[in-house]
Amino acid sequence: MSKTAFNQLFSLPDEITQSDVFREAMTHRSAAKKNNERLEFLGDAVLGLTMSRLLFERFPECNEGDLSRLRAHLVCKRALTEIAKDHDLSQVILLGAGERKTGGHKRDSILADAVEAAIAAVYLLKDFDYAFEFVSRIYTQQLENLPATQSLKDPKTRLQEYLQGLQIAVPDYETLSERGEANDKTFHIECTIPKLSLRTESEGKSKKKAEQSAAALMLEQLLSEASNK
Repeated sequence: MSKTAFNQLFSLPDEITQSDVFREAMTHRSAAKKNNERLEFLGDAVLGLTMSRLLFERFPECNEGDLSRLRAHLVCKRALTEIAKDHDLSQVILLGAGERKTGGHKRDSILADAVEAAIAAVYLLKDFDYAFEFVSRIYTQQLENLPATQSLKDPKTRLQEYLQGLQIAVPDYETLSERGEANDKTFHIECTIPKLSLRTESEGKSKKKAEQSAAALMLEQLLSEASNK
């Protein structure tokens, strides 16, 4: 494993990047019995606590719901994958021959898991304060470009809050139909606002997804009508 590659990867000292635990953090289960799955579990917890503290300190005006949404945005697989790609993590992950042949070094889930495992390795080799600074550094860009908390709310929540502002009751959601096998169903959902005589329909692989989609369509319709008045 290249010392140069690791130093360029996270700018960590040799005592960390050349350790057995860091090598384990960069080892996928397809490459060895001793791999990063357990470290991924620990890293997820360290990351969650770090982000909770960072957001708590940076946004004293945010309530619990907003902080939770911001944290979810930062610790999700998408954000972790972005960090992995920014640091060329795919070049140093140890994969089995079959996994690498099928493009495993570019797979989002593998990249994201390796970042969490790296966080755990840093925590174990140093301490929480060191890991806190490490996470803060690799998340610099994401922390500086956080979206507005309102945009992170799911469509049903945003629709409900919009209607509350108009003093209108929450919408009704009704399952119009279900089709497909038990493990591969598609749900057809209707969203209605009786007071406004409005309805939208949408489909999804779960009731929740279908309801969210129908709510998004309803909110889009309401905002469009409001802008045209």
